Amino acid sequence: MFQLIATPSNALADEPVSIRAIGLPPSQMVTIKATLKDEKENLFQSKAFYKANEAGEVDLEQASSLGGDYVGVHPMGLFWSLKPKRAFQRLIKKDVINSPFCITLDLYDSVIIQDTVTTPPKASQIVQRWFAGPGVQREQIREGRVRGALFLPPGKGPFPGIIDLFGSYGGLFEFRASLLASHGFAVMALAYFAYEDLPDTLLVEDLDYFEEAANFLLAHPKIQQPGIGVISLSKGADIGLAMACYLKQVVATVCINGFSIVFDIPLRYRDLVVTPIQLALERTEVHVSGAVRLRHYTDDSSNKLNPQNILPIEKAQGKILFIVGENDECLDSKANAQRALDQLRRHGRSNGRMLAYPGAGHIIEPPFSPHCFASWHSVLGKPLLWGGDPIAHAAAQEHSWREILKFFRQHLLHSGSKL
Repeated sequence: MFQLIATPSNALADEPVSIRAIGLPPSQMVTIKATLKDEKENLFQSKAFYKANEAGEVDLEQASSLGGDYVGVHPMGLFWSLKPKRAFQRLIKKDVINSPFCITLDLYDSVIIQDTVTTPPKASQIVQRWFAGPGVQREQIREGRVRGALFLPPGKGPFPGIIDLFGSYGGLFEFRASLLASHGFAVMALAYFAYEDLPDTLLVEDLDYFEEAANFLLAHPKIQQPGIGVISLSKGADIGLAMACYLKQVVATVCINGFSIVFDIPLRYRDLVVTPIQLALERTEVHVSGAVRLRHYTDDSSNKLNPQNILPIEKAQGKILFIVGENDECLDSKANAQRALDQLRRHGRSNGRMLAYPGAGHIIEPPFSPHCFASWHSVLGKPLLWGGDPIAHAAAQEHSWREILKFFRQHLLHSGSKL
């Protein structure tokens, strides 16, 4: 009798799942298909073809996919290869506390090429992927100008505090903050435009706002003193690096695929205003997918730099971890990180390091997240190309997440603390 077993079937979204099919005829060709609907009923699907061994089993930790959405031995391939039915959709969990993503795994006793399947599966299994562990609490934050959501681990604390910043989409993204809180950190997902009563568009990077957020976090009774961390992606990484440079409250910063210069939007902090470098948009390209490729538009920045455009990274007192995808089609994030590290070195500083991932794209997220090659950008009103080879990108997400957790544990925890 055909059986499909997924273990654990109910776990955090960053935990691996073991998938096995048993009770098959020896050498039977099968298709395993994964289906997920997001909170707006958008459909995401993936599939892979396998051949049963002589015992009539397929174990994804050992068996090689012979085709479908990936080839080779990839135990979590059905998760990170989930693709939207409708082009340019990005899978984002909105309600991270009350409901999981439910992924349906279906087993078929043949090679199913078409996406539309009329025959019923021989076996099925539902896997629940949660973004907050047991006991993690969410607090809505509306304090002064600061808007966001604070996730607190179970227990009395105090916990090491982190601010979580996403990019030029605007709004509030909570899934990374809630996952980090599930690992023992107190994390504030921070909105900075296009959310509640914040400005609709980002006209200035106002560091006073981010300092207000840092001070709010440090004043919270469950937050460990004396400093906080920042994790940041894309435009958020530009801001995260500026926070590391100017704010003494920030002692550990993760910058994922961002600039090391003031780019496109002016930076303001107290009496300081830094004019950004502006580039002509005629350098953009349209990829065969229809998405806009920005990399050449942003790559030209090094030819037009003035010293005042460059963030003074040598002023950063804390540790900085740059995470870059070498196949980032949005910007040359590796060159930006290298520029910052060279600047540190020239000033005799060694508080920064870089993890560069060949084949990884722009949107590096927690492990097993579907690879997003391109998605609709509501602010720009067009799809953007993010890049990345799916297999290499998935490996980068797994490795970088372990390194992020290790980095924050090392640089935010008091000696003697355990996490």
